[in-house]
Amino acid sequence: MSWKVESKSTDIATLLQEESLFFNGNGYMGIRGNLEEGLPSDTNTIRGSYINGFHDIVEISYGEKLYAFPENQQKLLNIIDAQGIEIWVGEDKHREKVSLHSGKIIDYTRILHLDKGLTERRLHWRSNSGHELNVNFKRFVSFHTKELFQQYITLTPISEDIPVRIVSSVNGDVKNFADKDDPRVASDDEQLLAITNLLWIDESSFVEVETTISKLRAAALSTVSVSDKSASYRYEFNHSSIQTTIDFTLSRETILEKRTFIADSRRYQDLQYTLQLIKDKTASLSFKELANLQLEYMTSFWKNTDVTITGGDKIQEAIRFNLFHLLQSAGQDGKTSIAAKGLSGEGYEGHYFWDTEIYLLPMFTMTNPELAKKLLHYRYSILDSARERAREMGHKNGALYPWRTITGTECSSYYPAGTAQYHISADIAYSYVQYFLATNDLDFVKVMGAEVLIETARLWLEVGHFHQNGEFRIDTVTGPDEYTAIVNNNYYTNVMAKYNLQWAIKFVQFIQSEDPLHWQSLKSKLSLKDSELEAFQSAADAMYLPIDKTLNINSQDDTFLQKEIWDFEGTPKEHYPLLLHYHPLTIYRYQVCKQADTVLAHFLVEDEQPEDIIKESYNYYEKITTHDSSLSSCVFSMMGARIGYLEKAYDYFLESARLDLDNRQGNTKDGLHMANMGGTWMAIVTGFAGLRLKENGLHFRPQLPEQWEGYAFHIRYHGRLLKISSKMDSFTVELLSGVQVDLHIWDKKHTITADSTLVITN
Repeated sequence: MSWKVESKSTDIATLLQEESLFFNGNGYMGIRGNLEEGLPSDTNTIRGSYINGFHDIVEISYGEKLYAFPENQQKLLNIIDAQGIEIWVGEDKHREKVSLHSGKIIDYTRILHLDKGLTERRLHWRSNSGHELNVNFKRFVSFHTKELFQQYITLTPISEDIPVRIVSSVNGDVKNFADKDDPRVASDDEQLLAITNLLWIDESSFVEVETTISKLRAAALSTVSVSDKSASYRYEFNHSSIQTTIDFTLSRETILEKRTFIADSRRYQDLQYTLQLIKDKTASLSFKELANLQLEYMTSFWKNTDVTITGGDKIQEAIRFNLFHLLQSAGQDGKTSIAAKGLSGEGYEGHYFWDTEIYLLPMFTMTNPELAKKLLHYRYSILDSARERAREMGHKNGALYPWRTITGTECSSYYPAGTAQYHISADIAYSYVQYFLATNDLDFVKVMGAEVLIETARLWLEVGHFHQNGEFRIDTVTGPDEYTAIVNNNYYTNVMAKYNLQWAIKFVQFIQSEDPLHWQSLKSKLSLKDSELEAFQSAADAMYLPIDKTLNINSQDDTFLQKEIWDFEGTPKEHYPLLLHYHPLTIYRYQVCKQADTVLAHFLVEDEQPEDIIKESYNYYEKITTHDSSLSSCVFSMMGARIGYLEKAYDYFLESARLDLDNRQGNTKDGLHMANMGGTWMAIVTGFAGLRLKENGLHFRPQLPEQWEGYAFHIRYHGRLLKISSKMDSFTVELLSGVQVDLHIWDKKHTITADSTLVITN
């Protein structure tokens, strides 16, 4: 049921979107869903292959550069193109390339197999001269061997004895895509890679490249063969690529197999030796065996992560599609994270944002906590860079995480919607707390978590101040809403800072109680004074959380409600998103939200405000939010369910669930919207099921949209595996592994044991 995403389209515009939709990845590398044979030469395709975190350093150009503006940024690079496989039929002068834009397409289907972790294209094609054949393309990026990109093509003749020529290429002359009219895409397509090696090694093509400034190296080792023993092979070099040409007569089913092994110098020193070794290790494994290993990995993933929807097939397809691509994009080595577009494209230049911690980590934390730990490990690995950034910004203590980065330095050149978003440090701290609440992993708190929380808590003492009335205030920051910048006392920032401060103290108390010797060591390492901990508590207790008593809502900031409301009725539809049509200052002068801000704060820290304020805030901000950010609709879905607007919650969920599949923001070709994908999972699990992680355990507030007959999912909690099911007449919790656990359903406490199933009837 709904394990496939299928397309029969040969339309150029759709194929460009499908380059993102059908990408293959494994967290280490991503290969866009380009056609092996390519598109017409005048097509604005984004042909891309990426390694997570592989970047060069480019200078940021300013008209006026002021103190502490970043001088340069890291940029994810498109690397060696090894996808190319052209299939030609016919004799010399009459050869025709098998293509979606030549000859006669009798039948065509493209399939993303979500359960198997591979993509497939089935083409029934006839040339203008009458040669007819079926071509079946399969490809995947391996989860078993992270450096392997596998292509497997089956050629089946329908007409007799077809002369076939295969041209397989490995090309090092590549550069990134650019679009000068869209700030979400890089505007510079300068060549940043130089080819340093082209070799033919043991019947394999080897291409190595090096970046201009960072001097990182990447290499691809590629082998190609056909099952026809009578085939002839020819190898050709030019200045940038190696081509393998294979000629044979297609008279029976013939297999073409291409294996490409890709690695980079951030992980390995001798790339040639490494790739030859990996190639040799996998040589004994057939395609079927490699595909089975891929299937085993995917089966294990889906066992814990699948969300089933009864009565909503297009939604079922969408949720699995989103979860699959989140897995494909998640760094699993502790050195990398999840970029805004994952490994599906170059939008936002491969940078990691707050998206990872707030929108993506929750799914991994609750289903694959070991992978979540790796993502948190990455943030710990750049903690020193965050400390340095805090010093650059004039703070004597603390850690200010960069708004956008790859290796840890700030890459945002527009500080009002970049560096000013100090909340990212609290967002990262929040994700560490959520991981702890889900796993009770005190060892991780001791080794990494406490240090991150203490250093981020220190930041708030630096950036905030005690007002003369005793309140702790935080001035001159930008919250999540990027249509409102450089404000005082952004509610989201203040409440998240308070949470950060409170949990820094709690982490300290846990370690003091469980391991006093370790606490003394950590305290010494951080030169932490008891007076600082007292200051954390004082700031948290006195944190100013703005409330407008007339409207009975949390003010987004000190001046937001004083502004004129944007003229929504007078704004043409084609002027959205606003950021592409209006100067930032124009937007900043009005009450208009790009995305959820205060509403998101109420989701993350719901116990800070009573029900009536949460509800009235939702009502108010909904009217002035454009959802120009893909991070927004899912939040309004979650909180719509939270306050009882189930129909609205479902409508927002639909906007979120198929955002990329239906190209609703018009830029899917630049890469998938990863945060929105994580938000889709959250809209079901934390929205309709109402899951919250709190100190006293799991909490649920289950509801069922009338459009569905039911939903079910699994979560991991303190080493236990739970299955959660909701139907029209019941809500069920099963403990599949682990000891008994307490949980709360609509604030009523229940205990579930291994030999019982908890069923709450409506």
